[in-house]
Amino acid sequence: MSKVSVFNCSIIQLPRIQDRAGNITPIENFVNIPFKISRVFYIYDIPGGADRGAHSHKKCHQLLLAASGSFEIELDDGVTKRTVMLNRPYYGLYIPPGIWAAERGFSSGAVCLVLVSHKYKEEDYIREYREFLSFKQSAI
Repeated sequence: MSKVSVFNCSIIQLPRIQDRAGNITPIENFVNIPFKISRVFYIYDIPGGADRGAHSHKKCHQLLLAASGSFEIELDDGVTKRTVMLNRPYYGLYIPPGIWAAERGFSSGAVCLVLVSHKYKEEDYIREYREFLSFKQSAI
């Protein structure tokens, strides 16, 4: 985990099938994303400009998409920070475990779709930044 950096997070351009009646973007395990999806959730009705997230995972891999609207993700590996903007539904941000991520600056009406590699387990979450830094140090 200590070697995982913000540069291991990557924008994935998903396939886009365009049609006059509307576009579709299919997502397949290990084809378009580097993990098997075990859980899907979405965040919506977020007040414009609000922040969400601010946690890390010990084991979960995630793909975040702006299904509607836009927002930024601040990534932090304990040493380096990087900010990524999501504003197209066919671009996803892959976040491996061991990265602190915070979603910020949601546009009004934004929807954040999250695809996750593991089922929900509270013990996988690191919600305190100091605990995250200790976790990164213990993985050296």
